[in-house]
Amino acid sequence: MDLDPRRLAVLAAIARRGSLAGAAAALHVTPSAVSQQLAQLEHSVGRPLVDRSGRRAVLTAAGRLLAARAEAIARELAEAERELAAMSGRAAGLVRVAAFPTVIRHLLVPAMARLAADHPDVTCSITELDGAPALRELRLGGIDLTITERDAVQGSQTHRQMTVVPLCEDPYRVVVPVGWPPIHSYGDLADRPWVAGPPSSTAGEVLDRLGRERGFTPRRAHACVDYPAVLALVAAGHGATIAPDLALRGVNRDEIRVTSLPGAGARRLDAHLTAGRAQLPAVEALLACLKAVAR
Repeated sequence: MDLDPRRLAVLAAIARRGSLAGAAAALHVTPSAVSQQLAQLEHSVGRPLVDRSGRRAVLTAAGRLLAARAEAIARELAEAERELAAMSGRAAGLVRVAAFPTVIRHLLVPAMARLAADHPDVTCSITELDGAPALRELRLGGIDLTITERDAVQGSQTHRQMTVVPLCEDPYRVVVPVGWPPIHSYGDLADRPWVAGPPSSTAGEVLDRLGRERGFTPRRAHACVDYPAVLALVAAGHGATIAPDLALRGVNRDEIRVTSLPGAGARRLDAHLTAGRAQLPAVEALLACLKAVAR
């Protein structure tokens, strides 16, 4: 019996994703390549490992046994990687990161430049993904680290089997069109339109909180998540908005007005990692660079 660890890793991916196509996407190969690897593994063990009769790929008893062993092997290999890096004193390897545009542009890109200078054997692969889909991808093993945002007034985040590393607080600012009359208080904005994030987004939640605290109901004229688009609408005179400092970097201040209104708060940026990846030298190196840039 020839149990190739690479084929076992394919089986583990099928178990996590629930389909051959999902496993192929996670492994960055074609579904036919996954099917071939699975067929060769089944031939080696002499029994079926995946029941393909339904819409999802369901592992047989033998498949579940081997998938569990594959996960254990992956953990042992990760530990061996960490120990070898400790012996050599050099961090090395690929770190897969999911984040959203303002963090990619203003934290990750500078952190990657620092990483290249300090740890040339560590590389990053960046995916634009955030929120619940990013956390799901983290749990499934498709990424090593994701950066999330939340209103800083909320309590600290805890996730089972995850490590949460605080990075920084990014202050929110109230931004209005330059053509509007001077804004001295939130009362001046009570009847004005807003360019707001959807209610389920962090920006949307912050605007609702601000309205409750300051005694007004925001008139949501536009719903938009992408900050360049949000600020373009503000610059064109279509409404006020709340934007974090990072989103305002590099923006032409002649086109918008950043008010001095207090109380908007801040968003908290955190890095999330699975417990098994948090101690890998390559991940630790990237975290150190992210913290340095965030400071």
